[in-house]
Amino acid sequence: TGQVTAAGKVPPAKVLVVGAGVAGLAAIGAATSLGAQVYAFDVRPEVAEQIESMGAEFVFLEFDEDQTDGAETGGYAAPSSPEFREAQLAKFRELAPEMDIVITTALIPGRDAPILWTKDMVELQKAGSVIVDLAAERGGNCELTVMDQKIVSDNSVTVIGYTDFPSRMAAQSSTLYATNIRHMMTDLTPEKDGVVNHDMEDDVIRGATASFEGSITFPPPPPKIAAIAAKPKEVVPEPTPEEIRAAEVATFKKETQTQVGLLAIGAALLLGVGLVAPASFMQHFIVFVLAVFVGFQVIWNVSHSLHTPLMAVTNAISSIIILGALMQIGSGSFLVILLAAMSVFMAGINIFGGFLVTRRMLAMFQKS
Repeated sequence: TGQVTAAGKVPPAKVLVVGAGVAGLAAIGAATSLGAQVYAFDVRPEVAEQIESMGAEFVFLEFDEDQTDGAETGGYAAPSSPEFREAQLAKFRELAPEMDIVITTALIPGRDAPILWTKDMVELQKAGSVIVDLAAERGGNCELTVMDQKIVSDNSVTVIGYTDFPSRMAAQSSTLYATNIRHMMTDLTPEKDGVVNHDMEDDVIRGATASFEGSITFPPPPPKIAAIAAKPKEVVPEPTPEEIRAAEVATFKKETQTQVGLLAIGAALLLGVGLVAPASFMQHFIVFVLAVFVGFQVIWNVSHSLHTPLMAVTNAISSIIILGALMQIGSGSFLVILLAAMSVFMAGINIFGGFLVTRRMLAMFQKS
């Protein structure tokens, strides 16, 4: 959304988060809350819904390869094929020139961090861009990352490779850690009586257990519930000018056929009424039918936003009945004079009020 100031509008920063685990989702939440335009990528397509629910845009990679469900690997991404890696790097090169901040969080336990942001990608970025490598402890996802240091590249891109973020935010880290421990103790003592109920069917407790009843239970099995992979959004092709023209012609033909059919039915009904009704009635009836038809055609082709001023000016025009009231004011009957005066008063409200409302409504559509 950016920021609006007295000196103009500052465009929003574009942030790319690589990896949508716990750290990646937290980074997405922080960036979106600050008004950034956030993009996120993960090799697990099932996290797309989580990313989009936090206000970020999931970066889909068009590549025909069956990805392992993250739930089958304990929530972590599985190693990808060399072909998938090349397609992934090509996508990042495409995004690099547009990104102001890149946050990399891709890390698999027990393995070195994969290089996902190469030197040539850093060279493609704008001066002043920032790369925050949260995988620096295992070598880093950025090729230029130096563990525990902040460096600046030749094109003025800052690469942060700190590994002591928890100690740099000690109060917040302690609070979050204590919250996790509290939730763990709540799960271990569901009856709130201090008695531990070590439920090995609970995925959280089972995953945190190294040994149980004399048996080694580490490493834990993968979670039982597998997430459903999100499918890429279908891109609806925009119609060509020829297709738009053909659709307009088809719509016009359909509307014409409908109107011709209604006119034929109306003419048949009018002819049927004319065969039995007197001539004096038919004169008034034909005028009425024509007025209805003309009024329908006029109102139907007016934009909805102009209906209110149109009705207001129509009320003013309909107040031509004031002429009949003025002609009756000179009558010798007191009742007729009273009714005529009331008619003049109400018709006058319709005239002046109708034109006043119309003028105010039309002024809303004019540039100041």
